[in-house]
Amino acid sequence: MAIILKRETEQRLLGSIKRYLSEQLGEEAGDLKAKLFLDFCLREIGPSIYNQAIADAQGHIQNKLVDLDGECSLPEFAYWKSKKRSD
Repeated sequence: MAIILKRETEQRLLGSIKRYLSEQLGEEAGDLKAKLFLDFCLREIGPSIYNQAIADAQGHIQNKLVDLDGECSLPEFAYWKSKKRSD
């Protein structure tokens, strides 16, 4: 599965890459150089980040499922218990 970015996101990333190269490495990069670098990152680094994000989301959901009773259950036969308190 290829990582496809929205056009606006891609444009902002290209600007960020060009700025980083200029400020941190003293290297001026045009649109083509920045685009090639972004494409490399998306193809080479992107899947590792994506897979970790999926694993993190799965872990979070599994933790919620472990405590599903605590998160979602309601006390049963509680009507009379609450009546006693209010009487």
